[in-house]
Amino acid sequence: MINDILSNIEGKMQTSVKVLERELAGIRTGRATPALVDHIMVDYSGTSTRLNQIAGISVPEARLLVIQPWDKSSFQNIEKAIQKSDLGINPTNDGNVIRLNIPPLTEERRQELVKLVRKKVEDGKIAIRNLRHEAMGDIKKLEKDKEISQDESKRTLDQLQKITNSFTAITEKKGQDKEIELMNI
Repeated sequence: MINDILSNIEGKMQTSVKVLERELAGIRTGRATPALVDHIMVDYSGTSTRLNQIAGISVPEARLLVIQPWDKSSFQNIEKAIQKSDLGINPTNDGNVIRLNIPPLTEERRQELVKLVRKKVEDGKIAIRNLRHEAMGDIKKLEKDKEISQDESKRTLDQLQKITNSFTAITEKKGQDKEIELMNI
């Protein structure tokens, strides 16, 4: 029972870290990467669809993204979705592909992005702490129902705290790495 609770929470915390990784990958660092546009939703045949599901995305140069829609009729919808997104980049369309030139970041924009990274890291840490709180409730319920002893409950809570600390440290490290990436480019 206790092992199930701990392994379940550990899996959820890993998922939380993966979500943070995806969010951080979508933050523009001045370098082109397909992750910049992965989150963009395009109205395709009346359905909201991820851009990477209706077009090929490539990076031929360090500051250029090329989007090649598989269906030529979706060009306008893709352009509109990119313009409405938080990227702040205007697409250029030559009839065959859509190009996104990634401009270098200004110092002011880098500082804004660092703040955004810190907010996302803090949100990730809050999610991990909420998961810890959920597991603590389960453990205390087992103790209250006399399914485990107080000593066992205390040991399990200590284990849970160690797991939480390790995932919090991973989250902070990912945030620091992204901040360094933002400031060095």
